[in-house]
Amino acid sequence: MKLLDGKVCAESLVADISSKVAGYVNSGLRKPHMTVILVGEHAPSESYVKSKIKSCSSAGFESELLRFPEAVTEQELLSRIAMINADPATDGVIVQLPLPKHINPQHVINAISPDKDIDGFHPTNFGRMTLGQKAFRPATAYGICKLLQFYEIPVKAKHCVVIGRSNIVGKPISIMLSNDFEIGNATVTLTHIETPRQLLLDETRRADIIVVAVGIPGFVTEDMVKDGVVMIDVGINRLENGKIVGDVDFEAVSRKCSWITPVPGGVGRMTVAALMINTLMAYQNNFNLA
Repeated sequence: MKLLDGKVCAESLVADISSKVAGYVNSGLRKPHMTVILVGEHAPSESYVKSKIKSCSSAGFESELLRFPEAVTEQELLSRIAMINADPATDGVIVQLPLPKHINPQHVINAISPDKDIDGFHPTNFGRMTLGQKAFRPATAYGICKLLQFYEIPVKAKHCVVIGRSNIVGKPISIMLSNDFEIGNATVTLTHIETPRQLLLDETRRADIIVVAVGIPGFVTEDMVKDGVVMIDVGINRLENGKIVGDVDFEAVSRKCSWITPVPGGVGRMTVAALMINTLMAYQNNFNLA
């Protein structure tokens, strides 16, 4: 068993971005700029935002964190997003999810300019990604692809099973791995909460690659996988004792894996790295550099 170390991969990708940014700045251009919007006080969100801001610094980006109180209205938030959309000095914007219940997240996502949607959630970018066109790809799914590419994991013609169909992970990664991308051309089965248990077992037991994102600690067990499987665990779950674990029973399942992501230190780091890649692309688009 070998680890798909997201920390090592992310640091390599960010170092490459930093080198490119230094070249642009030396030629007289401004630095890339990311704006992050955080609403309310949510401990996990605070942690994620801190990681994004730190990575911006490592990549040579400028960043700005805009904080709003829990009681901010949806209209106030949309108005601020409209201002950011019109600001030529901002290349990319992220609204950290989840949002308070009185704010419709889809309204917020749709309000972000597709040209600054570095999370890749806007319908325009999602649609372009689905069609195989140039777009900002959803960051977690894109990060998974970059991780597989970095460790030279064969994907073409492999059987991949995705467990979970969220718009953030399950749906986009199933499309990206099956599409004719640089990392893709797999045969993908997308399973979810309504998939009968026996059908799920039938699929996972013959899968070459499994991506699981269901938010249930230890959901994938040793009896669900074959020897040599590549396991991508997207889950981040905090147990009562404070320990962070994934959706895979790591100790038992890892014995059968050829490769497996650790939790923490796996996909989470790659999500942030993919955001840096998308921000650089937005910046390059703004200055016609690519």
